[in-house]
Amino acid sequence: MQPDVFPAAIFFTLINCIGAILFFALILGFIALMRYFSYRETVALVEKGLVRDDSQSKSSLRWGIVILAIGLALCIGLYPLGFNPGNTAEYVPFRLGPWMVIGFVPTFIGIALIAVHYITRDKPKNPSDKKDQ
Repeated sequence: MQPDVFPAAIFFTLINCIGAILFFALILGFIALMRYFSYRETVALVEKGLVRDDSQSKSSLRWGIVILAIGLALCIGLYPLGFNPGNTAEYVPFRLGPWMVIGFVPTFIGIALIAVHYITRDKPKNPSDKKDQ
């Protein structure tokens, strides 16, 4: 191994690792910031004597549809990997290899969120109250 190539490879590997860590830190930081803003909004509403409207049901439906669509897109995009020559997936039913987990997990999370929406939604007491359902 050449001594001048080795430090460059370590440097670029280190840069890639730092970039990946910063990417995930940025995503987690954004999520924490959104949670903080939601908390501050709730505190401001409580100080004024107001109560936040519980729109959890519609939120779970929206997120369920979005996550389901992402999961299905990943499944469709990853499925052709099972047809690569010399792949061990030819012995697995429907050529579903372990890479399909990347698509199946968000698909089933999305299905679960949609199911939560329909299971926990409020049933109207009168038939004339079906305006939001």
